[in-house]
Amino acid sequence: MASIGREGLKGERKRIMFRDAEGKQKALRLGRCSERAAQTALAGFERVIEAHRVGSTIHPDGVRWLESIDDRLHARVARLGLVEPRERAAVVTVGELLAAFFRGVDVKPATLVRMKQAETALVDYFTEARDVTTIGEADAENWRANLKELGYSQATVSRTVLYARQVFRWAMRRGMASANPFAELKAGAQVNPARAVFVSRETIAKVMDAAPDAEWRLLIALSRFGGLRVPSEALALRWSDVDWEHNRLTIRSCKTEHHEGKGERIIPLFPEIREHLLTVFEAAPEGADSVVTRYRTGANLNPHLRRIIRRAGVAAWPRAWHNLRASRQTELAASFPLHTVCAWIGNTKAIAAGHYLQVTDADWTRATTTREAATDPATHKRPSAHTGEQGNARSGPETADLVPVGRECDGVESRPMGRGGLEPPTPAFSVPCSTN
Repeated sequence: MASIGREGLKGERKRIMFRDAEGKQKALRLGRCSERAAQTALAGFERVIEAHRVGSTIHPDGVRWLESIDDRLHARVARLGLVEPRERAAVVTVGELLAAFFRGVDVKPATLVRMKQAETALVDYFTEARDVTTIGEADAENWRANLKELGYSQATVSRTVLYARQVFRWAMRRGMASANPFAELKAGAQVNPARAVFVSRETIAKVMDAAPDAEWRLLIALSRFGGLRVPSEALALRWSDVDWEHNRLTIRSCKTEHHEGKGERIIPLFPEIREHLLTVFEAAPEGADSVVTRYRTGANLNPHLRRIIRRAGVAAWPRAWHNLRASRQTELAASFPLHTVCAWIGNTKAIAAGHYLQVTDADWTRATTTREAATDPATHKRPSAHTGEQGNARSGPETADLVPVGRECDGVESRPMGRGGLEPPTPAFSVPCSTN
């Protein structure tokens, strides 16, 4: 009586195909769902069709199915003329949903800016008056495609999709939406390799020479050689955070303070930072608290750094402060274990691999100019008896302890081995013969 149709490359979108009382082909779109969910819908929908054709009440299985589906799918069944529409609750518009969401959101200012960008993208496409229950998965896919047409980068599209998904998930928990049309929408990668640049020490030296004063040279050093987030972590630095005796700095991070135990971290007072920090310390007035005094926390230092870069006469790089921090993590990862470097930089291995670590020119040079004997077929030799695990075992402390013991043993006479071998001869073994 009815069958399941499948759409998409993997058949992830389902629809129920059937013929009405006049014999015309009709379809009930289910959207993305599992095969099991589609079969359940087919069984319930067939009960509805059956009751409509014979003019009887719907079988309890069909009633239970109708009660279990959301308003959007129920409205599709009603538009086919098979059931009466549900009594609609108060309409929630896109504008009302976003206003309610942002009234209760509690995030960092920079995050709020990006979330507001997602809000603008939703309103520009769907309008504030759009009923949220009328936004389906196809609408969400078209919205994402429109972002790409507008020239949004892949990373921005991905972030915007994730925020839209978050908004509608929030709405579902509060009964403002019956479904999340963005739930299955692929966000895509948030990494943009084209914006990753390793800033060499030679380049940063020119930039620091062009800096207007000691505080600015320190800010650049804190980012490039300490891996600090600028402005938030650098401007939060206090003189009480500096442990001159043990060469350590305590870094307070407002970005990660909402994670338990992640509000601060301790990093080495690297030599490249120490000299600039000492210069600023010697010029600081008596009783000064903040290390950097010319800016307040939250100041936008990007335009200032870009002007200094232009003054230095070097090519500007994207994400000016972030790439300084990423360059330091890349540099440290070549000399220290990654878990140690991540503890100093204040991120995770996954974030470091996706957004920070880079392949540098030095890596390519080393790979193409260094020849290891073990990998060169012309010079490859069989491993000696003192390499590998056996070699490690023989080079342990037990070996030296056995030397004096060996010296006290009797010497072994060196002579050719006879035909009888090394073992002493074994007496002949004879079997008595039977006398029977």
